[in-house]
Amino acid sequence: MSAHPPPPGSGSEGAAYADRYAAETPEMTAARDRAARLPGPPPVEPAVGAVLAVLAAGVEARSVVSIGSGGGLAGLWLLRGMRPDGVLTALDGDPEQLRAARAAFAGAGVPSGRTRLIFGTPAEVLPRLSPGAYDMVVCAGPPREYAAQLTGLLDLVRVGGTLTCHGLLADGRIADRTARDPQTVAWREIARGIREDEALTSAVLPIGEGLLVATKRS
Repeated sequence: MSAHPPPPGSGSEGAAYADRYAAETPEMTAARDRAARLPGPPPVEPAVGAVLAVLAAGVEARSVVSIGSGGGLAGLWLLRGMRPDGVLTALDGDPEQLRAARAAFAGAGVPSGRTRLIFGTPAEVLPRLSPGAYDMVVCAGPPREYAAQLTGLLDLVRVGGTLTCHGLLADGRIADRTARDPQTVAWREIARGIREDEALTSAVLPIGEGLLVATKRS
């Protein structure tokens, strides 16, 4: 018996439609091209960026932290959903990524007071940020850089706020029980820590390279 065909709109065709639906501005396309030339995780796909914008709008985000600047592309999507007076704080240990993010924000005409770019790793920077002061924390960098800082990241989020982590479904390795590379192990630690935290309600969205979303209930 042959396998049932996938439902219409599933798989790569559905993903392609989702990316087309989330139309990028020319400034976003320029940021994507710039970020794609840099080492590190690839820039977020348009569908993922659109979800980040929706999540930011849903919590009426005024204060957002991005772990990993992603060349500024994720930041442009977040700013689209944030309140007009919102401030995005992006931290990155890679100066090239920060320069790309600065260029992306300038190219899009984002007022300088709406962004704060910090050079440093999560371990170095998180202790300088105020607990419970952020509506949304977005993790877009390599998971090994922040897996050990998960408690600190969650402490930044206010009750009712959201934590997102992008990339956990990349290459399908998290579901491969034989995969033991450091990045996959870091993703498993993050996913398990979030799922087992009774203060959180979480889900994995199979868009882009996988988006783990958690809302802080208490």
